[in-house]
Amino acid sequence: MPTDKCFVSLLMVWLSFVSSGPGPARAEEFVPLFNGQNLDGWVNVNCAPETWTVRDGMIICTGKPAGVLRTVKQYENFVLELEWRHIHKGGNAGLFIHSDAITAPGVPFTRSIEIQIMDGNHGDVFAIHGATLTPDKPHPKGWMRSLPSEKRTHPAGGGWNQYRVESRDGMITLSVNGEVVTRAFHCNPRKGYICLESEGSEIHFRNIRVQELPGTNPPAVVTATPEEGFVSLYNGLDLRGWKQDPGHSNHWRPQDWILDYDGQSEAVDKNLWTEKEYGNFILIVDWRQNAKPVIENVPVVLPDGRDATASDGSPLTVPVYDAGDSGIYIRGNSKSQFNIWNWPVGSGEIYGYRTDASMPPEVRRGATPLFNADNPIGEWNRFEITAIGNRVTVVLNGKKVIDNAELPGMPERGPIALQHHGDRIQFANIYIKELD
Repeated sequence: MPTDKCFVSLLMVWLSFVSSGPGPARAEEFVPLFNGQNLDGWVNVNCAPETWTVRDGMIICTGKPAGVLRTVKQYENFVLELEWRHIHKGGNAGLFIHSDAITAPGVPFTRSIEIQIMDGNHGDVFAIHGATLTPDKPHPKGWMRSLPSEKRTHPAGGGWNQYRVESRDGMITLSVNGEVVTRAFHCNPRKGYICLESEGSEIHFRNIRVQELPGTNPPAVVTATPEEGFVSLYNGLDLRGWKQDPGHSNHWRPQDWILDYDGQSEAVDKNLWTEKEYGNFILIVDWRQNAKPVIENVPVVLPDGRDATASDGSPLTVPVYDAGDSGIYIRGNSKSQFNIWNWPVGSGEIYGYRTDASMPPEVRRGATPLFNADNPIGEWNRFEITAIGNRVTVVLNGKKVIDNAELPGMPERGPIALQHHGDRIQFANIYIKELD
């Protein structure tokens, strides 16, 4: 008997050890994503301060400008619940999951999986701006878009609607007012931020909560881009943060998420300058030429920065379709200008240094683009300009065209400008990350 008692005791100890071992990860409890009082835990990515406010336990979105409010934290596997209501008939908005930290080039929204919140057309789940998914059934037009099996929402002014979104290893299940209506699979990214979308009309959100499920620590290739400290310099409504000379009025024009310039400012200094000065930074600017192109003869620029010449010594030119000229000034200095144009040498060229014959050959070569990375006229382009000390690097549309070029004599600090050159141009998605 003592032996049996000893065996039982040892068995109980062993079972206790096994049951207390690591085992499978457990899901967390539901926690609020919105505290009902303020926007702590959320980041206004590219909208005006008044676009997103809190009242009576609700997040109030005006819908203007188009843009997003995102969580501070990324999520992979989870159950998300929220309630929403449109105020006006035909209202539009959305819920984004697995979102990048900032907006995709040339659009006011992020690469993500969108869950449609539109009055009269709700419950679609689709991939936007570079994300991908497999619909649960083929879309009639072949899109990466899952359509709901039934319509279950209350119309604008008719009460609150509830969404329950389950994300598990790249699979999405959407329940609307208590019933599953949409599924999607193979989502990429499958980890990222959760966003609320502003898209033209007032919408209210409340009772936003999330239950995190055990994750898989997915690789970077299927994970959204992380927060890197970028803040928006343009709010989509007005020119707060920019020097507003009266002569700019009706020329530098906020048009929702696009900042449109007609090339005709009446100010003494027609360039649009930031009020703040910057030293070391990474600047992101999207731009698009929206003028009708005409054929012009422009110089041929050699890789070392010199203009090519014909056998008789005359300037060598080539005809191109030209839609105008603009650029970005940094550190308050027109010499450190990053060109936007249609010359074959490509945008990003630092004109003031490339053409300065007093500069050493290595400086002029460094100020000349390595190759032309411009998108076709009329399409959006994205600059990423890094300035550290007197060195600059320019990435255009994801390709490095200026590589750590030295700009002797460039000021240590100064404002940033969008350049007037007498031509039409549009800008969007202007972000800066200060490195000082």
